[in-house]
Amino acid sequence: MDFALVLLLGLAAGTLGGIVGFGTSIMLMPALVLVFGPREAVPIMAIAAIMANASRVAAWWREVDWRLTAAYSATGIPAAALGAKTLLTLPPGLIELALGLFFLGMIPLRRWMARQTWRLTLWHMALVGAVIGFLTGIVVSTGPINAPFFLAYGLVKGAYLGTEAMGSLAVYIAKAVTFRSLNALPLAIIAKGLIIGSSLVAGAFIAKRFVNRIDAGKFKLLMDALLVMAGLTMLWAAMQN
Repeated sequence: MDFALVLLLGLAAGTLGGIVGFGTSIMLMPALVLVFGPREAVPIMAIAAIMANASRVAAWWREVDWRLTAAYSATGIPAAALGAKTLLTLPPGLIELALGLFFLGMIPLRRWMARQTWRLTLWHMALVGAVIGFLTGIVVSTGPINAPFFLAYGLVKGAYLGTEAMGSLAVYIAKAVTFRSLNALPLAIIAKGLIIGSSLVAGAFIAKRFVNRIDAGKFKLLMDALLVMAGLTMLWAAMQN
């Protein structure tokens, strides 16, 4: 029964993530911790996140900015591998606490960035990939951090969703491969991640029909609401350690 509820939540989380580009891990992670425990929840979410991002790439394949993806991934992939290794040496809860506060602080920062006239370049995005790749290797979700930078580069709707997902996909694969090489990703965990990830894939394709209909103002308010949820979820995760 618990597994079935996780799958239903995964469908909802995959749909929401498919609309705004993040929020999947934020919604799903607390349930995974409750059902499987914190030790299994992180690698399970890593596998599910690969499937979620792959489905968004498939949904928006024609609009992916491949130059941006290459710049972001070139630094993000090795940084994610380093972050995953660092995870095993850090005090439990420390990073979640810091990111929880950071996510809440991202709301005024995102609004300030939206009012600026400048645009980020590929070099900027390579630097962003290094920082966020490292953080992604350590924590379950950094999607709320990614969003303002990809939007500031000038991407919108399908181009934003597909390109951000492609960059995140590369980073999560690096994270999963590192976990596997460190014997932190046994086959049983992979199987659970694949099953849960299937619900996220379905949600991503359900979301596509809503993306072009959503009002820009409501889209921004939804992003702020998810940033609040992200911050509170990370603080909650920190208290579980």
